[in-house]
Amino acid sequence: MKIENETSSGFVQALIASLSMIIVSELGDKTFFIAAIMAMRHPRAIVFFGAISALIFMTVLSAGFGWVATVVPRAYTYYVSAALFALFGIKMLRDGWKMDPNEGQEELEEVQQDLRKRDDQFEKEAVLTLVDQEMGGRAANAGSRRRAWGVVARIFMQAASMTFLAEWGDRSQLATVILGAREDVWGVILGGIVGHSICTGLAVLGGRIVAQRISVRTVTLIGGVVFLVFAISALFIDPNDT
Repeated sequence: MKIENETSSGFVQALIASLSMIIVSELGDKTFFIAAIMAMRHPRAIVFFGAISALIFMTVLSAGFGWVATVVPRAYTYYVSAALFALFGIKMLRDGWKMDPNEGQEELEEVQQDLRKRDDQFEKEAVLTLVDQEMGGRAANAGSRRRAWGVVARIFMQAASMTFLAEWGDRSQLATVILGAREDVWGVILGGIVGHSICTGLAVLGGRIVAQRISVRTVTLIGGVVFLVFAISALFIDPNDT
């Protein structure tokens, strides 16, 4: 019974840590803006499932990397992870302190330019396809359905690929690796998925409104505090009890 309680407590602790870390890291981040802007141009459901599929894959992969590191003695990974969290926290506080209150607008404009280039390329390809169809006669219903599915697949893959590339090497990915090494890996995965789902859901439902309401500077400062709390907690918790 005691072992079961400890396991349950470790799972909940990992879930809460992962969930809070993702929310303070991802709100106003590049992946947030990608989902928000794409949802303004394309069906929200397709954008959401494309983005979240990439984020789920990244969460499982990152937590798995951290879990593999548990072959190293627990005390080492625990205190090394605490030191890394402290560095992340200090850096986020430093960045947030120096950050312009309108910092998120630059990130938003960068994502808009990238998406605009991709959409222009797609429109050129679509025009060429229509010209070919007109020259060859009107396509059958089956061909129309295939083209419709092709558009859906393109939007899905664009959301997934851009999200994956933006997330790779991001602080939330590195933090997930660290959490996977020091906490219950299943709790980390579930907390990460829930956190990403909340942030991506907010982005596709009202990304521009949320982006205008939240301050990236404030979120960054809060994130720095959260990371420092993770680091300081290591001073009061025995790594063998987690």
